[in-house]
Amino acid sequence: MKKKLIGRLSVLGIFCCCAALLAAAPRPAQPAVHARPAQNAETGPLAGRVILVDAGHGGTDGGARAKDSGVWEKELNLQTALALENLLEAEGAAVIMTRETDMQYSENKRTDLTARLDLAREGGADMVVSIHMNEYRTRRESGPQVFYRAGQEDSRLLAGCIQAAMISELKPAKERTAMAGDYFILSLNIPSVLVECGFISNSAEEALLRTPEYREKVAQGILDGILEYYTLKE
Repeated sequence: MKKKLIGRLSVLGIFCCCAALLAAAPRPAQPAVHARPAQNAETGPLAGRVILVDAGHGGTDGGARAKDSGVWEKELNLQTALALENLLEAEGAAVIMTRETDMQYSENKRTDLTARLDLAREGGADMVVSIHMNEYRTRRESGPQVFYRAGQEDSRLLAGCIQAAMISELKPAKERTAMAGDYFILSLNIPSVLVECGFISNSAEEALLRTPEYREKVAQGILDGILEYYTLKE
């Protein structure tokens, strides 16, 4: 009887220990709309606008990896997106961030992207801006480039405005043009763009993109393009 009682207590102890560990384990991130109040929500030029800023990749999905430093695209995307968030809020926009940390909604790519689009739908977003870094097999390619979904005229206009503004702000060695691209994140029926901020496969551009000062200029170019877009739509 004593041996059996000790055995039962041991099983009970293991069960309690496992339950405690499970309770303490971090839960996976769940989609949640968290647009913060804008700094100039009543007077800024973007007052009343709700803009979703998507920091591409995250979590186990690192995206591309820089050739020289080894930094993952997901890190540069997030830092640039956070800089853009601050600039947008300063102009009166309410901003929905798909992520503010190194996380993802699912390791299944389609499910992860769908969750990000759900944030835009649930939050009543007027616009989607997805932030990425580019790469190519040769190291000569450089310059920011903005993509939109073919057939969406407002998205085409937005992409053109941002492309021009980024060229003006960054003065890249290679001036690219906005292009149509078949990206799932651009599938909502609202103005949506995917911004490739530069090539992390290019040594010089990678070095620039790793500096906060240059990422701030990238964000400023995107903001200027958004402001121009809304001016043209008035």
